[in-house]
Amino acid sequence: MRTFDYDSFETAPIPGEVRLYLALIKEYKGKLQDLYLRKPDTLNKMIHFARQRGAGSSNRLEGIATSDKRLAALLDGEVKPVNRAEKEILGYKYCLDLIRKNHVTATITPGYIMMLHESLYRYCPSPESGRFITPESLVKADGEEAWNPECSESAVHEDEVIRQEDLPDAEMMNSDQADPHYGNPDRVRTVHFVPVTARDKEQAMRDLCNAYNRAMAKNNVSSLILGMQFVLDFLCISPFKEGNGRMSRLLMLLILYQNDYKAGKCISLETMIEKTRKGYCESLHSSTQNWQEGTNNPWPFISYMLGIILAAYRELENRFV
Repeated sequence: MRTFDYDSFETAPIPGEVRLYLALIKEYKGKLQDLYLRKPDTLNKMIHFARQRGAGSSNRLEGIATSDKRLAALLDGEVKPVNRAEKEILGYKYCLDLIRKNHVTATITPGYIMMLHESLYRYCPSPESGRFITPESLVKADGEEAWNPECSESAVHEDEVIRQEDLPDAEMMNSDQADPHYGNPDRVRTVHFVPVTARDKEQAMRDLCNAYNRAMAKNNVSSLILGMQFVLDFLCISPFKEGNGRMSRLLMLLILYQNDYKAGKCISLETMIEKTRKGYCESLHSSTQNWQEGTNNPWPFISYMLGIILAAYRELENRFV
């Protein structure tokens, strides 16, 4: 089973592009710190719209959508969800609120991650909500395999995004037309990588959280590098039957909030990822090659994610200049 050696980042050579991104993000972080005090009303409005856009974008990346008109009304509590897609969108918004309120006391542990996943499906719960995949959960009562790790959603949902580029824009879809592939067990056929086997997922998540927390406690490596590596490893483990992509973005935001990178509160990082999803898919594909063997190159994915964070800070500055 794959091991997680986050201490290796202490001596690993950092690519020049990543060093540049880290320096610029640090500069913007300090420069914009006082904005949160000087213009609280403006920032509160930005946080509200970022949350709405983020919930829409993060779900659309997995083919879960509703119309823009219904999305705003749904997230503002003006209408009730009419299908599972809208219930999942509402669950994502609930998780965003949870992270925003409790990120200071939240801990990156398997227990917290399972709780967050259960919250993601709070409006459409199932026996798999908040539970890591086990060999038993892959088998139906009649003994037939119910789900194949090689076809896990998070391992391949990036290819789904590419295939869905020909779908109508969200503005053209009503709630009944949203995601024609949704709920179709045969929709996934292209595999980027083979995630951790079902019998190893729970242990892999324990090992991952322990490695991340140990490295963070030592404080010898940038929290941005460690955090984006954590997101990458989480996607490669794919611990849940569904929702791994959205969970990875929620965990990304949690890690950024915990380390006082506030741009993601005011600017939707999920929307930036959606707008550059080709680059996201390419970086994820590059960084997952040979992951099982421990010889993958994490820097394409880390560099992409840092570029998204830097772009959010630049947009935040532009809105206040």
